Amino acid sequence: MLEIKNLHASVEGKEILRGVNLTIRDGEVHVLMGPNGSGKSTLSNVLVGNPKYEVTEGSIIFNGKDLLACLLALSPEDRAHEGIFMSFQAPTEIPGVSMTNFMRAALNAKRKYFGQDPIAASDFLKLLKEKRKLVGLDAHFMSRGVNEGFSGGERKRNEIFQMAVLEPLFSILDETDSGLDVDALRIVAEGFNMLRTPQTSAMVLSLIHISEPT
Repeated sequence: MLEIKNLHASVEGKEILRGVNLTIRDGEVHVLMGPNGSGKSTLSNVLVGNPKYEVTEGSIIFNGKDLLACLLALSPEDRAHEGIFMSFQAPTEIPGVSMTNFMRAALNAKRKYFGQDPIAASDFLKLLKEKRKLVGLDAHFMSRGVNEGFSGGERKRNEIFQMAVLEPLFSILDETDSGLDVDALRIVAEGFNMLRTPQTSAMVLSLIHISEPT
């Protein structure tokens, strides 16, 4: 699914990644753990195509395709269509854009990318209902602005819900456990595990807190 060799990347002229090597096969979930500033989020931003980050050396092969030769020239949304999904550490509010319209636009954009017709309204609503149940999102969330007024747990569940609807090949979860209580974490984890298949993979980023020596 993903093979990274000797990856070097910088942001604003400062090198952050210095020779990263990582192989993730189909069906595998890898956890990257480290303190703030260790480069976890930089790696994920490079993979999804954040233009602030510059790759200076190395190679990235995703699902048999050379990202540095082709996909990294694509926009982030096209990379998402190719199967890379990122669940953000701090999801952004988008007031005025309902969850229903947001997800319909995202799903139909992916379908258009692959030459498919837009999903029928009845099929789309059925799909939303099915995927909402995986993460315990009530129906009224679909009419609210994206993440608008959502609690921390609701935002994280909403990220997994989006992953369920879009069905990516490779998912990056950036500190999904951050700020969640035990019940919310259980719901998110169960939803994520229900979405796993032998053909999909994931990279989970987790923070390590390092205490000052006494």
